[in-house]
Amino acid sequence: MDTPGSAEQMQDDEPKDIAERPKWDNKVQYLLTCIGFAVGLGNVWRFPYLCQTYGGGAFLIPYAIALVFEGLPLLHMELAIGQRLRMGSIGVWNSISPYMGGLGVASLAVSFLVGLFYNMILAWILWYFFHSFQSPLPWRDCPINLNHTGYVSECEKGSAVNYFWYRETLNITPNIETSGSFQWWLVLCLATAWCLVYICFIRGIETIGKAIYVTVTFPYLVLTIFLIRSLTLPGATDGLIYLFTPDWETLKNPDVWLDASTQIFFSLSLAFGGLIAFSSYNVQKNDCERDALIVGLVNSFTSIYASIPIFAILGFKANENFNKCRNWNILRLTNSFNIGDENITLENYDDWFNYFNNTDPSEVESLNLKTCNLQTFLDESASGTGLAFIVFTEAVIHMPGSQVWAVLFFIMLFSLGLSSMFGNLEGVLTPLLDLNIIPAWIPKEVFTGLICLTSFTVALIFTLGSGNYWLGIFNNYVGSMPLLIIAFFEIISVVYIYGINRFNDDIEWMTGRRPNIFWQATWRFISPLMLLVVFVAYVVVEAEKRPTYNAWNPDYVNFPLADVQHYPEWVYTICVLLSVLPIVSIPLVAFYRFMGFLKKYIMNRNNPNPYQNE
Repeated sequence: MDTPGSAEQMQDDEPKDIAERPKWDNKVQYLLTCIGFAVGLGNVWRFPYLCQTYGGGAFLIPYAIALVFEGLPLLHMELAIGQRLRMGSIGVWNSISPYMGGLGVASLAVSFLVGLFYNMILAWILWYFFHSFQSPLPWRDCPINLNHTGYVSECEKGSAVNYFWYRETLNITPNIETSGSFQWWLVLCLATAWCLVYICFIRGIETIGKAIYVTVTFPYLVLTIFLIRSLTLPGATDGLIYLFTPDWETLKNPDVWLDASTQIFFSLSLAFGGLIAFSSYNVQKNDCERDALIVGLVNSFTSIYASIPIFAILGFKANENFNKCRNWNILRLTNSFNIGDENITLENYDDWFNYFNNTDPSEVESLNLKTCNLQTFLDESASGTGLAFIVFTEAVIHMPGSQVWAVLFFIMLFSLGLSSMFGNLEGVLTPLLDLNIIPAWIPKEVFTGLICLTSFTVALIFTLGSGNYWLGIFNNYVGSMPLLIIAFFEIISVVYIYGINRFNDDIEWMTGRRPNIFWQATWRFISPLMLLVVFVAYVVVEAEKRPTYNAWNPDYVNFPLADVQHYPEWVYTICVLLSVLPIVSIPLVAFYRFMGFLKKYIMNRNNPNPYQNE
């Protein structure tokens, strides 16, 4: 390991090409870009789901602990090291120690693989956005069958919303082994998504910096509009009470703590290399500690802020379904007991039901009335694509001016996803450009285009009939364990290889103050330990169960319930490879460097310097 030099000496010795590195136009541009990368689709469709699943307000306790002791220290470290060394992920870790060069390659691989499926989600969002201008919305009613004698049976058994998602959007196959064909409409949407990313990215941070003003600020405007509108909907209060009522018993469940740790970790987009790349375009005299606190706190605030309109709308949807269920029962009771219309209302339904059940229980039983329970409808939770393309689209149908709300919602989702894609692509491009392996005669714009074209070609797998199943695999296996391992080695590299005292000197030189006891304790002990515990817990949890997936199978006996199937062995092998391949570069590069050192050492022993004094 090199002898640590002072920050001033390193500044003097800095190569000219690094000194001439592009810079952000202003501090706001940089912060918005980092916030845009961190704040993504998961803040809208993952965090509210976890809050609901794990005891509402009680989930905020492990979430806050994970943010303070795991998220913020890693975020501060990545912003500081990128700003100090002014390189992408490969250059940063290679300069800290040649043995750690594989860390940058691992971050690059994860960013590339995540970018593949993330942009497919943007393609789906575009598809729904294009259809949101129709009146009525195309997912409101079931289509007529070929004989014009009724509705399509698959839609009747499921619902119009499910049918539009699974059949008309995905044209999904009944299992992952049946690949199906490429869906041309999804191919076009995917090509459009990659073209939009390329246009925004064509000149690096110059064009990103301009686009980010819109892609980051617009979602907050839409969320605020949704917040105001959602709070006026009937049933909104039920959704909010359900979301934030704490169930302290859930804190005894270890899964709560595991999910809280992974959520804050992935939500901040740590270990992708994008944050290191963005901070490398900073001036070196910049308060990176304050930047980390701003980005981390804004990200968490956004998660909570997004939860309020989302669950107010879900409460509205639950009330609509609850009342629809009771109206169906009212109709059955009215016809069976020959009662005048409108005698039984939603307000007095319970009284009438109890009266009939006491006076003529056999007749009531023969009617096969539905069990209507508001809590059951509130329990119909969903995350990810299920929330965006099924639950929320169904709720929008019942809102006045549904087209306007659908258009706003999908523009918001696209803006959130696009700003996160900037970070994913930056995590791929910056390290490759810093390595100077690209011939000088290839313009940066052309190279960026080649990366986007390559990504589009590989991502065509997600436009197959089985594409949704493959996207779930990529999401579960690429964006989980590899990131935990990368982050663990990142913090070990900085603290114990680069040297914590040297790192402290750098931060003092950049910010004018030395990191306090909190940062020292988390970097040295708490954060590495937490990462190790989360990683071991994750491996144990995954090892105890054989992975399954939910298939949409119209021939399934319990359809429209999900047909839960086990992955075939060959697919399970791919799952393992997706977890291992992105990080295999870490030991491979270290081994390669060690062999080079060993070879040089042996050669020096066998060929001693003849001029050396004995």
